[in-house]
Amino acid sequence: MKDLEKARNIGISAHIDSGKTTLTERILFYTKRIHAIHEVRGKDGVGATMDSMELERERGITIASAATYCDWKDHYINIIDTPGHVDFTIEVERALRVLDGAVLVLCSVGGVQSQSITVNRQMSRYRVPRIAFINKCDRTGANPDRVIQQLRDKLSLNAVPLQVPIGLESELAGLVDLVSMRTYYYEGEHGEIIREAEVPEHLRDEVDSKREALLDAASMFSDELMEAILEGEPTEEMLMAAIRKGTLTRELTPVMMGSAYKNKGVQALLDSVISYLPNPTQVVNYALDLDNNEAEIPVTNNPRDPTVALAFKLEDGRYGQLTYMRVYQGYLKKGDTIVNTRTGKKVKVGRLVRMHADQMEDIEASESGDIVALFGVDCASGDTFTDGTLNYSMSSMHMPQPVISLAIKPVDNKAQGNMSKALNRFTKEDPTFKTYVDSETNETIISGMGELHLNVYVERMKREYGAEVEVGAPQVAYRETITKRADFDYTHKKQTGGSGQFGRVAGYMEPLEEGEYEFVDQIVGGVIPREFIGSCDKGFQKAMHKGALIGAPITGIRCVINDGAAHSVDSSDVAFQQAALGAFRDGYNKAGAVIMEPIMKVSVEGPTEYQGGIMGSLNQRRGIIIGTTEEDAYTVVEAEVPLSEMFGYSTDLRSLTQGKAEFTMEFSAYRPVPKSVAEELVAQAKKDKEMDKK
Repeated sequence: MKDLEKARNIGISAHIDSGKTTLTERILFYTKRIHAIHEVRGKDGVGATMDSMELERERGITIASAATYCDWKDHYINIIDTPGHVDFTIEVERALRVLDGAVLVLCSVGGVQSQSITVNRQMSRYRVPRIAFINKCDRTGANPDRVIQQLRDKLSLNAVPLQVPIGLESELAGLVDLVSMRTYYYEGEHGEIIREAEVPEHLRDEVDSKREALLDAASMFSDELMEAILEGEPTEEMLMAAIRKGTLTRELTPVMMGSAYKNKGVQALLDSVISYLPNPTQVVNYALDLDNNEAEIPVTNNPRDPTVALAFKLEDGRYGQLTYMRVYQGYLKKGDTIVNTRTGKKVKVGRLVRMHADQMEDIEASESGDIVALFGVDCASGDTFTDGTLNYSMSSMHMPQPVISLAIKPVDNKAQGNMSKALNRFTKEDPTFKTYVDSETNETIISGMGELHLNVYVERMKREYGAEVEVGAPQVAYRETITKRADFDYTHKKQTGGSGQFGRVAGYMEPLEEGEYEFVDQIVGGVIPREFIGSCDKGFQKAMHKGALIGAPITGIRCVINDGAAHSVDSSDVAFQQAALGAFRDGYNKAGAVIMEPIMKVSVEGPTEYQGGIMGSLNQRRGIIIGTTEEDAYTVVEAEVPLSEMFGYSTDLRSLTQGKAEFTMEFSAYRPVPKSVAEELVAQAKKDKEMDKK
């Protein structure tokens, strides 16, 4: 059995283009998992190890998170390299759900960017302790001190540097370790030779003052360290123990620095992962006991206890479905039978592998704390497996809702079959990718998190499944809601010979501040029999699928029933569903219905000389500027812009700034559309309806 205290499960997450994949490549090289370094956009045409998908290598971005493992100083590390682009946020979400610790990578020039804030929020959601790594210290304009201040101001982290760089930009030569008070120079062709030296004299004052600040911050987590500081020189072990304690409680964020591309500081980061991030036994994970009202039960991490494992990611491998699993308790062994607690189905563990990007290594067994992959297990992302003696479910992941849709059409019959296979596969793999057939137009609609997200799936359909499809114009996921309270009183009567249908439903609807829908039963005296209360709820929910304005789904409504009537013979489940449907429409027409549109939080970064043009381009798109920051001839403009106005923005921005600016956007909230836009949308919906009738 492995020593769990020597295991680490970590994720590497950051804003796009901060150097995550380059950092992972160096980690694999120094831990001897690979024997040659390849770059993300390398001239050799090979590409980084963890970007194993052809599309990733072409575009120079990470699309799917990739898992690997390595050994460092007698410790075993599972690593998941996650995408930085907001469109693939679910990949980060599900990786952080199963990891014990994380490395938050930041660019020493860009600092805390929009996606850094999102990733940090995800880490906080799953209570993941983190180390910050300020990468690209060799870049022109590198300023780690400014980034540390941003970590404190923008992310509210207690960020404490553990190193001082020797030189910056092209002068970056090495790093001073504030814990051991030694200097390390990274030499040799790939920085594999580490030369140790004394602290350079010209940095002595800065090093002493930063060491003082480190001792000050760490002593808050250790009385022993505090006493040692008062009495004299504290030991290195005491300081490390205090930093570790602060990191595990997430009250301290150690900051490391270096340049992955220039091979400096990566080995020190690996040391800090072992020294400060938790092993599986130091993290308390909870399962929900399905036999006991979903009571929270801590999982033990003990390999001898009954098995509990979570399938957190699915992939279509060369040999069928590949299911990534985190084992939380017990063990998985080849030939064992495990049970999917969602479906109750028994599954035999056939092939068990450890992943290294797209390569794999067969293993006989794995135990708690491990991240492995299984073949031939039919399940969905987020399913829990046990040995059959427990009926547990690991708590679910946060799933963002899709905000953009495209209509796709196969070019011929062969493409039709392949497209169905591809869509079936992708919806199973990615919970943020949805597909359905529009009942009115009979078109296949795909929905996702952004233009890039859907473009990547359309491209994958062509390459991996040979499904040539025609793509329609992007559609925005509009919603409808109400703005005021309205009463309803509706009687459904139908007489068609024999027993008829009768149901009366009365009450009111009102806007719901949080959530999508709420049903409140205030019926007294049995005017609506108990068995038909659920029918009313079903009828209301059915009515919310399509609004009266543009046919968009309705959201944010509380439906209250407080009166009604039933017939001893003619009342039925169907009658009351129909009565609720009619009552809803009756109330909805009087409740000040409005159309809501998705608003995106947009962050544009570019040279200051283009600031006016960038702000103008956002204003033209109905954008509201939230704020601008300027640093070193670089401007960051933050704005809120309706998604419907953001199509094609990347092309406009490129021509406006000669390709020097870039932008990221993520969903922020739903807000009512302006009156003029609402009128246009209603007119268009009417036109479409008439066209469909023809």
